[in-house]
Amino acid sequence: MIHLAAIADSAAATPALHDRVNRGATEKLALAAANSGISRFIFVSSIRAQCGPSADHALTERDSPTPSDAYGRSKLAAEAAVRAAGVPFSILRPVQLYGPGVKGNFSLLLRAARSRWPLPLKGFVNRRSLLGVDNLVSAIGFALSAPAAAGETFIVADPGIPPRLADVIAILREAQGRHPLIVPLPRYFVEKPMRLVRRDLWERLGGNLRADPGKLLAAGWQPLHDTREGLIALIQAAGAGAASRSRKTIPPTTPTPKT
Repeated sequence: MIHLAAIADSAAATPALHDRVNRGATEKLALAAANSGISRFIFVSSIRAQCGPSADHALTERDSPTPSDAYGRSKLAAEAAVRAAGVPFSILRPVQLYGPGVKGNFSLLLRAARSRWPLPLKGFVNRRSLLGVDNLVSAIGFALSAPAAAGETFIVADPGIPPRLADVIAILREAQGRHPLIVPLPRYFVEKPMRLVRRDLWERLGGNLRADPGKLLAAGWQPLHDTREGLIALIQAAGAGAASRSRKTIPPTTPTPKT
């Protein structure tokens, strides 16, 4: 059984709602799974159960969890409920996802990369781990059947060195066949107004969040790609899809009869 449902991290969701859905519903489902004899319960938690929107060191499962908001705390409480339910389990803590139809913070980066404007991100040397949706799917498949995954909690992130924010934009633009157009600007000119408007967004885009998937890799997980390959594939797939839709909207031509 795979449990992914949750109330997302948003200003509209109250702490009570996060607790009721993310912890309470998960607890009931895990208990029902235990009573039904489910052989493996996969709970897709979040890296936010382990930390806030940024961290000053590379995260591993050995770090003590320190969630900083209601969403993260509800996810951590849900993990405890799964462990207490008596069902065979594996817990996955994915980092920021990217893939077709992605929403949230990564959709902001996609829109920025698709714009024609130069972006003042050259000074942004912070690194943030990302996770392709297909890599998450492969991690779930691994956790479902691998004996080494039973009863364990894993960070899930693309392998390799996490990219800098400027790297992400450059990769996305180069995959579109465009120049990166990353220009220098003192970081505080961007940081100061963003912190005034949305401090949480600044920390999610401007802070470090490096997550080490070494434990999952050592258990036997084989990811499909690193972040660079995954971002390029995302843009190529989007381009192929757009071309296909364009061909479908062009009416077939009728041959001109010969006279």
